[in-house]
Amino acid sequence: MARSVNTLLDQAAAGERISAEEALELYRHAPLHALGEAADAVRRRRYAGVEHIATYIIERNINYTNVCVTACKFCAFYAPPKSDKGWERDLDDVLRRCAETVELGGTQIMFQGGHHPEYGVEYYERMFAAIKQAYPMLVIHSLGASEVQHMAKVSGVTPKEAIERIRAAGLDSFAGAGAELLPARARNAIAPLKESGERWLEIMEIAHNLGVESTCTMLMGTGETNEERIEHLRMVRDVQDRTGGFRAFIPYTYQPENNHLKGRTQATPLEYLRMIAIARLFFDNVNHIQGSWLTTGKEIGQLSLHYGADDLGSVMLEENVVSSAGAKHRSNLLEMIHLIRAAGRVPAQRTTTYEHIRVLEDPADDPVDDRVVSHLSSIAVEGGGVVESRRMLKVTPVG
Repeated sequence: MARSVNTLLDQAAAGERISAEEALELYRHAPLHALGEAADAVRRRRYAGVEHIATYIIERNINYTNVCVTACKFCAFYAPPKSDKGWERDLDDVLRRCAETVELGGTQIMFQGGHHPEYGVEYYERMFAAIKQAYPMLVIHSLGASEVQHMAKVSGVTPKEAIERIRAAGLDSFAGAGAELLPARARNAIAPLKESGERWLEIMEIAHNLGVESTCTMLMGTGETNEERIEHLRMVRDVQDRTGGFRAFIPYTYQPENNHLKGRTQATPLEYLRMIAIARLFFDNVNHIQGSWLTTGKEIGQLSLHYGADDLGSVMLEENVVSSAGAKHRSNLLEMIHLIRAAGRVPAQRTTTYEHIRVLEDPADDPVDDRVVSHLSSIAVEGGGVVESRRMLKVTPVG
């Protein structure tokens, strides 16, 4: 006998595992505030003792090239091979950006870009080894299964060998890039040249079994159905049951500018908040749910902390991919701390693996460095790129 929505909410809030069918029922029909309350109950129980804390990280997304062969329909960042709009960053440029990240208190690099037709495993080995030699304090939380599939093909090796080699060169964990929508119909509609959702998960499972953990993302609002959104969650949870390698789930919303989809379909803020809540209820085996202020706006990101999210993402010193499609929301460290405090939580800067670096219990201890701003050198937003003309503060490489 099917359980009522209220019974489902009560049992999910108490920690009982719900099925994909039940998750879909709640996603469609549960009252919004009751859904949020149930998800927040799960969050508070999971983090008993530190449930008053919400975390953030300071990081930089270094986009090393926009040249890409996959031509995803939602992407406004890529340029086809041989296009006069294509560009690549050399190693000196990458290391310069790493230096500034360290100087501004950043702890993590997300190294992401297009599927360049000439970039095989060797390219990433060279880049990661150089970053680690110069700045061993930086965590390289980068790439994803799609990049592994591509680099392995270019170099003529297996994904397992590709992962082993880039890990040996310095990769710490995968950023879960390229998940988009995992179910076949939705994925083929927006990224027909990428690997299948099953293959994406297979490569992530290989990585987890090699000891390389990851996050997992979901792109909402490209025309997928509610059933496909929940199926995405089910596919991820099934792999997580076997590996335990997904540290966090991060849904974000499609941005409508400068891409082939032209904003014909989008996810609403309420759909997004419902997904955050359902993810917290459904993922009894994934530790962290991250709210995304970059695509939804700071107010919705803040609200996500009341719908099951325990992390508000990053002060992202640089980001060009999602920003190219219209995500123009910007923030800074002081504002991030204020958003968390105004949501009734205590801010804490975290590491990539979610250990607390600094818990700001007392507002009097809050940092006052106003240089730590998002999109500091992003070329996709107005006012970005300021780092190009400012004097770099000296950071001495290690080694």
